[in-house]
Amino acid sequence: MIKKLRKCNIVKSVLFPIFATLLLFVILKSAEAGDPTGITTNTEDSKGIKSSLNLAWILLCAFLVFNMQAGFSFLGAGFLQRKNTLNYLTMTYMDFCVGSFIYWAFGFALMFGGSFLASGLDKGNSFIGFSGFFLMGNAHDFYTLAIWLYQVMFACATCTIVAGAVAERFKLHAHLLYSVLLCGILYPIYGHWVWGGGWLANLPIG
Repeated sequence: MIKKLRKCNIVKSVLFPIFATLLLFVILKSAEAGDPTGITTNTEDSKGIKSSLNLAWILLCAFLVFNMQAGFSFLGAGFLQRKNTLNYLTMTYMDFCVGSFIYWAFGFALMFGGSFLASGLDKGNSFIGFSGFFLMGNAHDFYTLAIWLYQVMFACATCTIVAGAVAERFKLHAHLLYSVLLCGILYPIYGHWVWGGGWLANLPIG
């Protein structure tokens, strides 16, 4: 009986957000302002729907990855001594606060500069990117911001994984310095080699 109730709760927790998202999309689509010129074509409508669905999907995936932070916090806290739990939870919280700021400032630019994935990411080479700093200029675009939001979740989750590995061994200030190093330099540069069109992705093997 308990297992059936748990399965029912899991189904509700999964299906309800999906249904609510679809309902919200239908409501917003019906409330969309009309074209003042009156020359909207079906092609433009289909492009708008495609870009809206892509954006909604990226945001949904980013929110799901963000929930990993809570999962890591509960997992780590369950394995630690009670006296060290607060220190670990502070680490996981500050990982996201510090990591997201550093990744916004220059980590994202180092990782995806030169990848041409979105607007403002056109300068970089096979080793490092150098466009999109502070998401300013041409990088201040809604699609570029959506990609940043999605990628910053993984950068901060990487820091939190390390927080679990060094729990009860690191002091808070030492871990914060490591978070700056990881989100600002290590993760972005290696990510550029693999996902940003760098040399490692272009090897003739693998």
